[in-house]
Amino acid sequence: MSKKKIAIMQPYFFPYIGYFQLINAVDEFVIYDNIEFTKKGWINRNRILVNGTDALISLPIKKDSDYLHVNERFLADTWEVDRKKLLNRITESYRKAPYFKETYAVLEECIMYDDRNLFKFILYSLQTLMQYLNIDTKLLVSSSVPIDHELKSDEKVIAICKERGAAIYINPIGGLELYDKEIFKKYNLELQFQKANKITYSQFNNEFIPWLSIIDVMMFNKVEEMQSKLEAYSLY
Repeated sequence: MSKKKIAIMQPYFFPYIGYFQLINAVDEFVIYDNIEFTKKGWINRNRILVNGTDALISLPIKKDSDYLHVNERFLADTWEVDRKKLLNRITESYRKAPYFKETYAVLEECIMYDDRNLFKFILYSLQTLMQYLNIDTKLLVSSSVPIDHELKSDEKVIAICKERGAAIYINPIGGLELYDKEIFKKYNLELQFQKANKITYSQFNNEFIPWLSIIDVMMFNKVEEMQSKLEAYSLY
């Protein structure tokens, strides 16, 4: 019987392919909903290709307390208009991409989703994209896991892993400075770090810009090609 693998991450808006590599690498993927929303992170924004360079796209957030959790934040009242602008921007940027038609249909379903709760909106888009990419990893919402949610950092991660019966916790390579393998070992947990390999593909006739939103990967690659890219990583 294989050892159960878990990853835990914040919710991100149309994240880059490394995020989906992590989801695809584990048996269960836990998404934090009960963490503070951070303005400067990637929860509500990402980058796409616009006229040969990278440009930000974002979800407009309703003004509220900076201390509210992601699941307590909402999209702005202007979203009805803003989402049409977002779809138009994506169309203008990628209308000549080889897989525009298929990708646009998926993105439109995500962007036109009715719930304005920020977490529910992003969760729905992740579920929809996973279905398109044929990823069948089980998704869990962090607040549904019965642990002490006042725990921080590695203590919270370890508590979630133990509660879910995991043997291996996989974290993006950026967590090398945050987490210590020896501490995890004390709890009979193996800590692994995932690093995406160099991934390239044709972006029209431009010089390649790496690590854009999954939108970009979908526009230029058929599903079978993306599935092979989901496996293009190393574990340390």
